[in-house]
Amino acid sequence: MRVFVAGAAGVMGQRLVPLLTEAGHEVTGSTRSAGRADAIRRLGATPVIADGLDAEGVGGAVGQAQPEVIIHQMTALSSMRNFRRFDREFAATNRLRTAGTDNLLAAARAAGTGRFIAQSYTGWPNIREGGPVKTEEDQLDPHPPAAMAESLRAIRHVERAVSAFPGGVVLRYGGFYGPGASESLLGPVRKRQMPVIGGGTGIWSFCQIEDAAAATVAAVTRGAPGIYNIVDDEPAPVAEWLPFLARCLGAKPPLRVPAWLGRLLAGEAVVSLMTQTRGSSNEKAKRELGWSPRYASWRDGFPAWTGTSPAPRAVRDNAA
Repeated sequence: MRVFVAGAAGVMGQRLVPLLTEAGHEVTGSTRSAGRADAIRRLGATPVIADGLDAEGVGGAVGQAQPEVIIHQMTALSSMRNFRRFDREFAATNRLRTAGTDNLLAAARAAGTGRFIAQSYTGWPNIREGGPVKTEEDQLDPHPPAAMAESLRAIRHVERAVSAFPGGVVLRYGGFYGPGASESLLGPVRKRQMPVIGGGTGIWSFCQIEDAAAATVAAVTRGAPGIYNIVDDEPAPVAEWLPFLARCLGAKPPLRVPAWLGRLLAGEAVVSLMTQTRGSSNEKAKRELGWSPRYASWRDGFPAWTGTSPAPRAVRDNAA
């Protein structure tokens, strides 16, 4: 099929484009940086320069490619520097999830594209009430921390807009990790700068980056339009996965601080992430996309990421 990947030079795009070409698809990959065109070509795609916020440029690029499938992977994510200003840190990505999504959808309609796949996120956007693990049927958080409200509005926008497209598919990825993904997490864990706050009861769902790319390729030809959680099989509390990651890095165990001190030092958003976040189920994606993560658990994926050997299952279970 003819596939247009918007954001082909990003962390996901770099994994996704080769998998698409290996599957026999004809891929056009967009980037807003002319300096990345050669990198996209080396990945096996035809590069095109287009800024996602330039409606005319996006329309021209998509119109020329005439894709049967568009995959929206445009973000502007970098390492988080200040969680108190969560929305400010995500401002550029939020614009790509709102105006950028609208531009791509308009181009898809004009080109007669039949399927539109978009990146979303699962984890902290989940409602922070009820059980520890949510499905696609559960609502998103109606009252997020103030510092995260604009980012959640942007996520709601991309999900509503894409779901309204006749062939719209939303992939809610869990927290990425793996080579080139979330590397900024490792330094603070090594330096004990990422403590377990409160009881560390927030439930996180992860997805190894190559597993997420494989799920995206599956969504090109499989699955009904709708929303899918792309996560591994084992949602886990911070108090469990964070010390495990520290052990994988050969670091000392993370510090533990009470919630009131975490709120004072880092803000409400961080306390929510550490104590209230709900995990996500991948049953729908496994059933309808025919996809299963190679790293079914972060217990196996983290050691592969950090180059360490996982402890035997019995030892891991006792440590938890």
